[in-house]
Amino acid sequence: MPAAKAFPHLVSLQKIGLLSRDDAGCFGGGPLGQALGLIAMQRVSPMRDAEAEIVALAAATDMSVAAATLGPLGPTVIRLEESARPQHVSLQVGTVMSLVNTAIGRIFAAGMSDDVLAGLLADEPVRLAGRAMEVDAAFRARLAAIRTDELDFAFDAPVPGIGTVAAPVFDHTGSIRLVIAIIGSSRGFPRRPDSALVHTLLAATRRLSWRFGWIGESSSP
Repeated sequence: MPAAKAFPHLVSLQKIGLLSRDDAGCFGGGPLGQALGLIAMQRVSPMRDAEAEIVALAAATDMSVAAATLGPLGPTVIRLEESARPQHVSLQVGTVMSLVNTAIGRIFAAGMSDDVLAGLLADEPVRLAGRAMEVDAAFRARLAAIRTDELDFAFDAPVPGIGTVAAPVFDHTGSIRLVIAIIGSSRGFPRRPDSALVHTLLAATRRLSWRFGWIGESSSP
């Protein structure tokens, strides 16, 4: 749209408070726009807003889909949409996942500061597939790769025959609010980060991140 045509529209939005204008003549968010944004953020409910994406992922992939959040004991499953296909998965709502030996847990670990991670690792033995360990160079390298890829896989561990791919959902502060994981038989499970399955998962997590206020490069719907 030509600038001369766009300008009257911008002025109209400024008059009702959706936009403001500084001394240099540049437009920005106005008081009404900011108020509407704050109201929208107050109404965000991660589990409610993620529900439709979880159900749609399960239907689109014909696999199980889990959502986890970081609880007092560690990464905790709060939603599980099970596949119609029989799967021997030791997973249910309330399961606390290992930060080291599960894809869901490693996603959360990758978003933690060193001191927070060290504190949570002290309780690692109480979690699913958890065991006491020291943070070594290999684990740190894996967490660095997860931060870059926003993705992690697990195959045949902690459950033999089961494959998992997990991705984070960020909130407006850039913190990991949820982790969404697709779970299926490891036989034939896509293992490449550029697979259709991964693209489907990342599209869902990025839509949710955008809805929760994250404006990172990968969050646009």
